[in-house]
Amino acid sequence: MTTPSTPAGPAGAAGADPGERRPVLEATGIRKQFPGVLALDRVGLRLYPGEVHALMGENGAGKSTLIKVLTGVQPADDGTLVVDGRPRTFADPLQAQQAGISTVYQEVNLCPNISVAENILIGREPRRFGLVHWSALKRRAAELLTELDLDLDVSSPLGSHSLAVQQLVAIVRAVDLSAKVLVLDEPTSSLDREEVAQLFTLVRRLRDRGVAILFVTHFLDQVFELCDRVTILRNGRLEGEYPIGELTPVTLVQRMIGGELATLDELSEKAQEEAAERVAGEPFLTARQLGRAGSVEPYDLDIHAGEVIGLAGLLGSGRTEAARLLFGADTADSGRVTVEGRTAALRTPRHAIAHKIAFCSENRKAEGVFGELTIRENVILALQAARGWTRPLSRAKQDELTRRWIEALDIRPADPEAQLRNLSGGNQQKVLLARWLLTEPRLLILDEPTRGIDVGAKAEIQKLVARLAADGTAVLFVSAELEEVLRLSHRVAVLRDHRMVATLVNDDGVTPDRILATIATGADS
Repeated sequence: MTTPSTPAGPAGAAGADPGERRPVLEATGIRKQFPGVLALDRVGLRLYPGEVHALMGENGAGKSTLIKVLTGVQPADDGTLVVDGRPRTFADPLQAQQAGISTVYQEVNLCPNISVAENILIGREPRRFGLVHWSALKRRAAELLTELDLDLDVSSPLGSHSLAVQQLVAIVRAVDLSAKVLVLDEPTSSLDREEVAQLFTLVRRLRDRGVAILFVTHFLDQVFELCDRVTILRNGRLEGEYPIGELTPVTLVQRMIGGELATLDELSEKAQEEAAERVAGEPFLTARQLGRAGSVEPYDLDIHAGEVIGLAGLLGSGRTEAARLLFGADTADSGRVTVEGRTAALRTPRHAIAHKIAFCSENRKAEGVFGELTIRENVILALQAARGWTRPLSRAKQDELTRRWIEALDIRPADPEAQLRNLSGGNQQKVLLARWLLTEPRLLILDEPTRGIDVGAKAEIQKLVARLAADGTAVLFVSAELEEVLRLSHRVAVLRDHRMVATLVNDDGVTPDRILATIATGADS
């Protein structure tokens, strides 16, 4: 077996050199291959007690596969895994948990219909005379929460709490499994700032108790706020291991993508001027007093060909609801829409598609891609639906179109018959974009298209949006990241409490602070 390249000597959480300590977990020379894809090529990782260690890399770099190997979900083809000084192999996640390795995933896999206490101790309930000893169960759950300074009613249904609290309960459950290593896989992707702070407080408490924490995220600022060291993967290989103090956000991204960070600010003043010329004519789509009771208050919006309109606002502000009305995913109960000057009844997505409107949902897994189908089957889906199922595309045409978009969007692996579920999040997002671009839309609605994907894939999608607008496609771009909205948009519509409170021309005077002030006050100041 081969050994991965020697990592840089990192510094521990308390400033000590981890080289003087023994890793609680050390993976060496890990190799994993799937049909047509070498996911991991001699990768190594070291985790030390009392540290928060970031695992970084672009989508497709091998992060998810490495986690699955460490936690017993998938076996490695080659390499060694040492836990507490002992070589180990795991046939399943239970064996990994018994060895002290627990995982909390982005999507909480607990039971919202039962109590907090039952979720914490599910499968390990204290029993008396063969029956669950309920008072002992609640007492033990309360003790665990108290140990971690969490104040929760253990009798309350888990589903009555926010997603952030459910994440904390999942972590408490993992710790009760005597976790020596805690893997947090994208735990903050759906949390707001206050919820992230609450989660980080708990993570630091666990770190101080000696737990080794592997933190997987796409948020660079969170890495620098929370983590002590970082391991970077690139194209399935180990790029290196670094103390976080030796990196800046720019150098971290450079190591992730393998070159100088290409600036995403290429939407220059010239591009803005060209956009202003394109949007001088009649709008492609006009919405007047469009709304839906209980969802979003009536709003006005014009979208021109070649224009990127950003929708900005806090979580729950009504951004998604406003976008869904324009695609017929939700039915408006007030107002009207015109497309190219003619009234358009967008009662269903089929009506919207007929008007050359496409929509990429923020809920990629539930409303977008089909994991069991191939890349080809996912790509041609919208076009086939628009043609009608009685006029099937020939297999040769399907192959031709799919290969064209695989090449155009650099989808990896470049195998039309690869199952979509085996692709990284960023590549799944590209497949979803390819599906809609194949229909040659006049208006493309993108709801959080870069959420949960790495900085390299994010840059590619942002550049694609700019290119589509330059070619005359109208784009409605929804994002929680204000910098991203400002980088791409020609105008920004701001929502607050399910109401569109302002539409701003994106000039030098529009900054994240100004948008935040608009959100806070409900008016452009």
